[in-house]
Amino acid sequence: MFDPMDEVRYRYKLAINYLRDANEAFNRGDWRGTVANAQLSAENAAKAVIAVYRVPSWSHDPSGELQELVDRMPRELADLVIELANIAKRLAPEHGRSTYGEPSMGLTPWDIYTQGDAENALGMAKRAVEIMKAILRTLGINVA
Repeated sequence: MFDPMDEVRYRYKLAINYLRDANEAFNRGDWRGTVANAQLSAENAAKAVIAVYRVPSWSHDPSGELQELVDRMPRELADLVIELANIAKRLAPEHGRSTYGEPSMGLTPWDIYTQGDAENALGMAKRAVEIMKAILRTLGINVA
């Protein structure tokens, strides 16, 4: 039998661990690795919240799913949910870019990212995890 809390805990752990990997990549100067892990962290932060209500899709952009759930959540969470959806949407294209680069221009993933790109992505992932934790706490969900 499917237990939604198992999915919430699983996605929570993924978000936390990918954020850790993004931080470690940034500290090594691995801008591609930072962006790739930051994207996965934000994606899974969004999916942890979605999992409270339904099974998340396999999409790398769960922003639409998250926005569909706003009306089912406490009103005071609406702004946070929308902010999390916007972060997931903003970082979603980086999944493909950090994996394949820009093939039409002959650029590998290692060619396209700068330190500034990495800083921006890492900041968004940190905020996504912070929002995920706040939403789950407000919903009375303890994942620890």
